[in-house]
Amino acid sequence: MIVVAGESLIDLVPAERAGGALAPLTPRRGGGPYNTAVALGRLGDRAAFCSRISTDAFGEALVEGLREAGVGLAFTQRGPQPTTLAVATVAEDGSAGFGFHAEGSADRLFALPTALPPSVRAIAFGTCSLVLEPGATAYEALLRREADRGVFTLLDPNIRPGLIPDAGAYRARFRSWLPSVSLLKLSEQDAQWLEGTPEGWLGSGPAAVVLTRGGAGLSVFTAAGGEVSVPAAPVEVADTIGAGDTVNAALLHSLAAHDALTPPALVSLGDSGWREVLAFAARAAAVTCSRPGADPPYASELLSA
Repeated sequence: MIVVAGESLIDLVPAERAGGALAPLTPRRGGGPYNTAVALGRLGDRAAFCSRISTDAFGEALVEGLREAGVGLAFTQRGPQPTTLAVATVAEDGSAGFGFHAEGSADRLFALPTALPPSVRAIAFGTCSLVLEPGATAYEALLRREADRGVFTLLDPNIRPGLIPDAGAYRARFRSWLPSVSLLKLSEQDAQWLEGTPEGWLGSGPAAVVLTRGGAGLSVFTAAGGEVSVPAAPVEVADTIGAGDTVNAALLHSLAAHDALTPPALVSLGDSGWREVLAFAARAAAVTCSRPGADPPYASELLSA
């Protein structure tokens, strides 16, 4: 089983790119970890979502989306507080920015769960859940606890600068997580904001760092000194919402297929193995970019890609 830990929310996405500030907004299920969990379920993995979801109407829609994707809810907490809202802005090239309405929302009150079962092979973390307190401290404790007992961990910081009041403190906190991280995945923009390099982060704990470069593709750097890059899959971009989250799921799915969900296996995967893993992630992300909102692909769509 692969567990994804973090927030779910509702993205309010403009119905049209050129609609201006008052363009109609369409609600869509979202949140980086939520999208990753749904993508894993659609790819056919046994997945579960570890989070806290509102009991309001948006929360019920989020739970239904998980059920539709076959994602387990055994580790999902519920609460009466409202669902976080993220207002998206989509540029002409399809890139997306977000403004968040998260004060007093249900996902911020996530509590550290009891020990996860031995069947958990990997757990993924990221985005707002590692910033917004008091839940961020609980997610951090979960990351450290599961890593200490040997569970493979993926971290996608997915930086949202508007949510981070003290950049220096967050960068220090990020560095403190790295000894508990098996695979670090982040975008070029995240890397620039964090003021670090793959080589530097590899020396702090992760066995591999995957860097996404938008239209320029993906690269991986391993603790053995290897570097492999693949181009992006060609696609007409509707928007980029959920593309990075889809990459997370595709990496975990493909690494599991290669029996590589351990730090030593990441290092020994080799150039050809990593090229297959990254190419699969690029194809999956392209499908998500081809349609509006976070709508990750099903396994059948990638078989024919």
